[in-house]
Amino acid sequence: MIQQFIALNWSALSLASKILVIYGGLMLAALGITYLVSLTDIRTIRDVGVWVKPMKFMAATVLFAWTTVWLVSIAHTSVGTTQTYIWITALLILTSLFEVVYITYQGSQGEASHYNNSDVLHMILFGVMAIAAVGLTATQAWLAWEIWQEQKTMGLSVVTLGVVIGLLLTFILSTVSGFLLGGHQPPAGVGLPIVGWHLYRDIRPSHFLGVHAQQFIPLLGLLVERFAGQYANVGLLAGTAAYVSAWMFLTWAAFTT
Repeated sequence: MIQQFIALNWSALSLASKILVIYGGLMLAALGITYLVSLTDIRTIRDVGVWVKPMKFMAATVLFAWTTVWLVSIAHTSVGTTQTYIWITALLILTSLFEVVYITYQGSQGEASHYNNSDVLHMILFGVMAIAAVGLTATQAWLAWEIWQEQKTMGLSVVTLGVVIGLLLTFILSTVSGFLLGGHQPPAGVGLPIVGWHLYRDIRPSHFLGVHAQQFIPLLGLLVERFAGQYANVGLLAGTAAYVSAWMFLTWAAFTT
């Protein structure tokens, strides 16, 4: 039964979506290998293991790629079969792969990828990473626009509206917090378990909300559609407002604590 379900869903995917699923799988495999390597490497950068940042970016890339495929599915859109979606997929892979490869290489050398001003080359590459990050999140705004253009005349379901809002917020919020983060290096040290954040002068919590609006807002759309009935749209908008407010608070707190 499970094998039939997987086969059915795989066959229903467009070529571009299949490529994204495979890309996410390869990145997950790289994450596993990197984790095994990290077990015997005691080197650190600013008191954090050299392989921690590469693993975080690998995990985020897996989630980003697979979520994109999932969103195209739940939005009930034909955008996933278009030439435009192929370009969106290509941009997503190229930008995320550059970031992961560079960050991993720097980690293997025991050198920082972010905030590295040791020479002109590293300063330029840090700037290129910022451009790549904007390009990566721009794929989500691009996808949102294509879905909106396709379905605006027939009216968007609450789930599809959640997808569009989530994609747009991922681009807007993560881009703003990303540039703020680029100009304000977080404190050194391990930080909170798993995420590594600090509770003071750290923009990464708000950046997390920005990036993962891609998952949270569409999930909210699914929940309100199922449980809120005629108030589903109101629930989606209220939840979105609360989400943006939380992002704003965390961004403000990073500069005041």
